Amino acid sequence: MEKKHRSGISTFSAQLTSTISVAMVLLILGIVAILSITARSITNDIKESMGMVIEINNDAYSDEINALEQSIKNAPYLSSYSFKSAEDILNEEKEHLGEEIMDVLDVNPYRSEFDIKVKPDYANRDSLEKIKSVFATNKSVATIHTNTEVVDSVNSGIDNLIIVLTIVAVALLIISFVLINNTVRLTIYSRRFIIHTMKLVGATAGFIRRPFVTNSIINGIIASIIAILLMSGIIYYLNSIGVQFISFIGYELIACVFIGLIIVGILICAIAATFATNKYLRSSYDEMFK
Repeated sequence: MEKKHRSGISTFSAQLTSTISVAMVLLILGIVAILSITARSITNDIKESMGMVIEINNDAYSDEINALEQSIKNAPYLSSYSFKSAEDILNEEKEHLGEEIMDVLDVNPYRSEFDIKVKPDYANRDSLEKIKSVFATNKSVATIHTNTEVVDSVNSGIDNLIIVLTIVAVALLIISFVLINNTVRLTIYSRRFIIHTMKLVGATAGFIRRPFVTNSIINGIIASIIAILLMSGIIYYLNSIGVQFISFIGYELIACVFIGLIIVGILICAIAATFATNKYLRSSYDEMFK
């Protein structure tokens, strides 16, 4: 009786250790996933702030400006745009400088302009140069400013960040599978003699494997829920201290990450349990002691 009691405690301890270990691994994976999504969202916001400024000739007619604005509106690369007349820019500079520029120069030195922001896919040197070449042929356009050096610098930094996060995510996924596989094998190791006994009474491999895989899946679900609760607590705490990264990704993507954690927990635990059970199904009685 005491031996059965100790065996039960040992099995429970192994399952508890396995569940907690899986939960910690899934928590780390979830944090990396959230950080990756946040980084990508911030990246898109940065790219959408890129574009060009088109200055209009002072002698351009209103019909020409309206036609140019219509072509900008219908452009597939457009994220947003704004128009400022020369008078608007003059008034802004007057507020900024605190003096009347017209009293000094007698003429308005500024031109009307379109400030164009492009979609993330077009926020690169080649695309901006192609867009610029189209507007350069318009006779109402005076100059076009694209700041391609800044675009190249931002894209280079973003590409490096994405590469680093991808490498970290892949490495963590591999490490998580190894750790989860080891913890699940620990649970099944504590019940290896039950597997051997079931083999002796003629149970099929599928019949023996089923309860272990099912139990491992349940542990994976519990571990996923623990990881989700811990992540929710971390997110709540970060929001309470002013780190509003949810505004970059939204609750929908966070919910997708949580669902993904459950799926990953189930799949990895099920696969690990299958491999571990198969090992002991192929083992002899003497090998059970190794």
